Amino acid sequence: MSEEHAFTVEEANGLIPELSRALVAIRDAHREILAGAQPFRRRAPTDGGGRQPDGYWEAMATLRRELEGLIGKGIVLRDAETGLIDFPSRRDDREVFLCWRLGEKQVGYWHGPESGFAGRRPL
Repeated sequence: MSEEHAFTVEEANGLIPELSRALVAIRDAHREILAGAQPFRRRAPTDGGGRQPDGYWEAMATLRRELEGLIGKGIVLRDAETGLIDFPSRRDDREVFLCWRLGEKQVGYWHGPESGFAGRRPL
């Protein structure tokens, strides 16, 4: 993480409206892709053939675009379904992550690189 941008709480909070939109798009695309893959999982033991449902390829493009946007900003997506993300940051001169989840009004937690969501603490 040392070469990545270290977000401040204010910077992270300023991105919440944009991230909320992006994370809903990621979640919806993820669900569409999983649903589109379902017929292949059932057919795999036989011939593996089939056709993706309408919207599958659009969902793939949406997922790629939105993930590239997060990666380009240095934001780490931890869970597409819940919209859990981490912002690389610094606290008391050490590398940490600011932790935010879709639906929360603002960034209110942080955790060390080893502890993850279970170890998040209030700011």
